[in-house]
Order: sequence, then C-alpha cells, then structure tokens
Amino acid sequence: MIPEDNRFESDPADALPDDPGLAAGWQAESPDGDDPATIERLVELLREHERAGRGWASSGEDAVRVEVSDRGLAMRENVVLRDPDGRIQAWGSVHDRASGRMLFVHIVARDLDERVAARCSDVLFAWAQTQAEAVGAARGVPEQQIDTGAFADDERQHAWLAAAGFERVRTWWQMSRPVEPAEAELVPDPARWERKGVVFRLVERQGGPDSGGMPDEADLRAVHDVLEGAFTDHFNSTEETFDEFIHRLREDPGHRWDHWWLAEITDEAGRTEAAGALVGSVSESDTGPDGSYVAYLGVLESARGRGVATGLLRTIIADAASRGRDRVGLEVDADSPTGADGLYTSMGWATSYVTESWHRTVTTSTTG
Repeated sequence: MIPEDNRFESDPADALPDDPGLAAGWQAESPDGDDPATIERLVELLREHERAGRGWASSGEDAVRVEVSDRGLAMRENVVLRDPDGRIQAWGSVHDRASGRMLFVHIVARDLDERVAARCSDVLFAWAQTQAEAVGAARGVPEQQIDTGAFADDERQHAWLAAAGFERVRTWWQMSRPVEPAEAELVPDPARWERKGVVFRLVERQGGPDSGGMPDEADLRAVHDVLEGAFTDHFNSTEETFDEFIHRLREDPGHRWDHWWLAEITDEAGRTEAAGALVGSVSESDTGPDGSYVAYLGVLESARGRGVATGLLRTIIADAASRGRDRVGLEVDADSPTGADGLYTSMGWATSYVTESWHRTVTTSTTG
C-alpha cells in the first residue's frame, strides 16, 4: 500500500546541517505546490535545464506538479534554494521509487555565478543524501541507491555528479518514430486484434470499452505481473508492489487508461495467459500534434519469438495514427544485451537525444 505519510524528512532544516554552505542571505525551504509563482519558476528552471542539456525544452506545468503536488508528495519530497531577493535558483526532488531505489532531480539555474552555482549543487547533494538515509531506514534496507539522470552533453552536471561520488552506469537512447495517417490501418483494430494465436487488446473497462469506467483490476494486475517478470534480469530492476506501480503510473501527466494493452496467448489446453504488456501515454505538445509514448513494453521470456513485441508496437502506432498524432516515442537501454534497439530501428525509430543514469549508494541506519 502507498504510505499515508511519506518516508522522507519533510523539513529542510532537519535534512541539512545547521550551516549547509549557502551564501549569506540564501534560504533552503520546501516549495509551495499551490503557489502559481513557485510553479512558474520551477517550470522555468526545468526548461532551462533541458535547453542546456539537449538543445530544446518540452516540460510544462504538469511535469512540475507531479513532483510538488499533494498527491505527488505521498512518495516525494522537495527543496528549493532562494537567493537574497527571494528568487528560486535551485530545486531538488526525491522520489521513493521502490525499495532500495530513490530517484533524485537536481536542477541549478544556468545563469548563476559558477561558484554560487556549485554551492547550490553541494547543498542539493547533501539534502539528497539525508533523504536517502531516511527513506532507506524507513524501508529497512541497509543500503539506499540514489538514482539521478543527466543529458549526455551536459558537462556541468557530469562534473558535479562525479565530484559528489556518483558513477555513470548506463546510457539511454531517447527514440522517436514518425506516424503517418495511413498507419491507422496497420492493425485491424487497436482495441482488439489477433495474429498467429496472439490476441492484442486494451485492458478491459468497467461498464465496457467506451464507458470511461475504471479498468478491470485483474487486467491491471496482469500488466504488472508481466512487466515484473519481463524485467527481472534487466539493468537496475527493483521489485515494485502493485499499489506502488499503479500510483506512480497514474501520476504521469500523460496517463490514459485507454493506452494500456495486453497480449494474450491461448495454449493447446485452452488456457489464456498474459504474455506481453504495453503501457502507453500521451506526449502533449504546445506547438503541434500530440504524440504517443511507450512507457513500458515487456514480453515474458516464454513468449518471445512469437511477434508479441512487434504486435504491441504496431498497435500503439496504429492507435496514435487513429488519434491524429504524428509520433511515437520510447526509451531504450543502449547497453542492453537483448538487442531491442534492432527491433525499434527496423520499425522506424531513430535516436533523438541521449541520456545517462548516474548512481550513488549510501549506507542507512536500519535500527530502532
């Protein structure tokens, strides 16, 4: 179950030393997620961070509200650093992602003096370490991983991460594929179709597919079970409970229940079992058509080689085309031994930009 109270230190004064190293007149505080000016400034910082790292910005208010809203704070905590004029110049966010794994967002304004910016960075890292110790102790694990990301070309971020004891552990290709209107006919019906004994269908909804009702819990559990089984041996895979999984995916600004698909196989004895799952979402755009995004795609090892992954990808492409969208995005592990990138490139995906995972492990106190 999702805890009623999160496992972090909510007061920055308790998560930082008495003298955290900020310049005179600077303050560390929790951001007010209901304050429009605070949201606007955090969006500005996030978009500056994206432009510096990859050349363009895409995030908006929804991405920030996921981190700082009351709903998001069930599994997250935030800190902002204000200069003597009261302007937010740095932002840290931690996410209790799963047992032993904490995600960390680290953003410092790009127009600060280099030494001041470095001080802000150090404070964010110190705060994140305390939060990692707290959440690890609350979960009863002896070690807690801090998992943060960086754009491949963001040299300032790389230098700070390395100096703070983080290690670059993985590279990710952020890929995109154009979608043409005619591809709406790529599969007979994205809601349900069959090929070579495999049925591809949307998760069922209470009251029927067009009811707008909540999805069938058994289908959601099947999606969760497939993804847990499919990613068991993948890089940095950590077990996530069903409740944690559903809570986290519903927080995504692009979340839509009608973007969740199952692939089912019926054996010779007539037993039908879920063999693959795809969780999609909407990538909204302020300047053109929206896109679709493959948040998760998993196929159980017992079903590989039967075209399950290809069928699920063809399904989301056709669905995107039928909705008037112009692209489908996804992320692929550049170091994966499965060769998934070969499937994606063969179906028209190309790399748009590259990101990296950086990790640091801290020891926690699990006594008491």
